[in-house]
Amino acid sequence: MVTIRLARGGAKKRPFYNIVVADSRDRRDGRFIERIGFYNPVATANEESLRINQERLAYWTGVGAQVSDTVARLARGAKPVAA
Repeated sequence: MVTIRLARGGAKKRPFYNIVVADSRDRRDGRFIERIGFYNPVATANEESLRINQERLAYWTGVGAQVSDTVARLARGAKPVAA
């Protein structure tokens, strides 16, 4: 099954998450099919904290990908950004 989930990156105590489309059997930070955005929970006021390509999110959900709870919550609050 294909899932849309967060993959953690960044340094210790400075998390940075990529929003990726991946096979559910792969590791959390392992191989993925496509990167469709990012989430930076510790962004400062002048940095962008969230970007999701809504077109690609709609495509993957349309072909049957399951969205994780966290990504679904983030997608509801995201402003639309293409490419």
